[in-house]
Amino acid sequence: MVTAALPGTLSPARRSRALAGLPGATVDVVVVGGGVTGSGVALDAAARGLSVVLLERTDLAAGTSRWSSKLVHGGLRYLAHGEIGLARESARERAVLMGTTAPHLVRRLPFLVPDVAGRDVTALAAAGGRLGDAVRLSVPGGRASLPSTRRVGADEVSRLVPGVRSGRGGVVFWDGQLSDDARLVVALARTAAAYGATVLTGAAVTSVDGAEVHVRVDDESFVLRAGVVVNAAGVWAQRLAPSVRLVPSRGSHLVVPGAVLGSPSAALTVPLPGSRSRYVFALPQADGLVYLGLTDEPVEGPVPDDDPVPSDGEVTQLLETVNQVLATPLTRGDLVGAYAGLRPLVLPESAGTGPGDATADLSRRHLLRWDGPVLSVVGGKLTTYRAMAEETVDAVVARLGRGRARALTARLPLVGAAPRPALERVAAPGRLVARYGTEAPVVEALGTAAVVAGRPETVGELRFAVRHEGARTVADLLDRRTRFGLVPADRERAVPVAEQILAEEL
Repeated sequence: MVTAALPGTLSPARRSRALAGLPGATVDVVVVGGGVTGSGVALDAAARGLSVVLLERTDLAAGTSRWSSKLVHGGLRYLAHGEIGLARESARERAVLMGTTAPHLVRRLPFLVPDVAGRDVTALAAAGGRLGDAVRLSVPGGRASLPSTRRVGADEVSRLVPGVRSGRGGVVFWDGQLSDDARLVVALARTAAAYGATVLTGAAVTSVDGAEVHVRVDDESFVLRAGVVVNAAGVWAQRLAPSVRLVPSRGSHLVVPGAVLGSPSAALTVPLPGSRSRYVFALPQADGLVYLGLTDEPVEGPVPDDDPVPSDGEVTQLLETVNQVLATPLTRGDLVGAYAGLRPLVLPESAGTGPGDATADLSRRHLLRWDGPVLSVVGGKLTTYRAMAEETVDAVVARLGRGRARALTARLPLVGAAPRPALERVAAPGRLVARYGTEAPVVEALGTAAVVAGRPETVGELRFAVRHEGARTVADLLDRRTRFGLVPADRERAVPVAEQILAEEL
């Protein structure tokens, strides 16, 4: 098998070398968890000259990081809660992602709040949008990143979201949308690898004993030594740091064909009944689907390893909320899929031991806490992963006494990234450029045939995932490198092709 030389390739051969070299090794930093936070930490640390090993028990983005709304947002909800600092941080990090880190993965997306939801609702949305504009203009790179909030007429409402009841106008504000949250994580991990980090999936950290990190891969166990262990395991962080107080909440989405809403080009935004700061969004995707979300439900008891699923009550809540403004209401029969993720919300130190407030009212700020050589970083939002990673590695550098004092990641493009004019010149289909950036021609060259009829994914994407992105299983290919898994019927049709690709490539 001939593999093109690409930066940070996570090839089968590279994995074999890592497995041979890690037992007994000593490194500066071991990062536990291959989600957006852990991958961001690994990149920041490697870029500062530290030796880094990222260990993920399943696969990159296997947990919470692939179950988001796929948004890079400026924090309008934070403004509603008076968290101006968090809103500014979100706006700043959005500008970094859109302008430098991953312009190929993030696009501008209009959000429509229609007057049929109530003029008091759109008045509040307009005020919030303009405040968000002011925050955006106050951060570096924010001015050119997005258009400003504006009122639109009935014709524009019908054009943006044809499924909305006609005859009235609305308000449009703007935010950022990821082509795929899991692809952002893969790009982060590969960029970390390009800077020298070892990235190993299928590697479970069973315990940390002082400087010794005990790891299990398949049926084999080994030990390596680390100056610092960064616990970035999200909702599972308590397994390494029992003192961390988490209140996980479930966020659920429904998946519907875009055609049932008239193939919208804007995100439909409808307030949750009884709330002035929570909304249900109908988010159009490039593949013709629409994701309908988002809920915020507390999760009781131990966090399971299995993927969460939306409850019946959440399905009802999402449908009833969005149906308030639709000409033709959605029904359960319109659903082609559903997904849910768990947010690792941090319980404040001042909180008691009772149930406390609703998870929807807990801050999205992250926690950084030392426990011996283990530094836990938990909480926060996908949008602010880079700032979280920077703060984490600042603490690591201070503890180790080596490594660059300042982060480089605000100016560091991920693999595939380029300025937008350069992306427009890439000789490959626009859909591939929006997912792979400058590497899209390599993906196209590996095969243009569709994996299954009626879907845009190609066999070249599956081959690229195995050769360069560390995919080792059918689930890696269909649930994370591509997103067939969001529509179970399509996933079932894609399984034989994925199995054939794995047999040929591994």
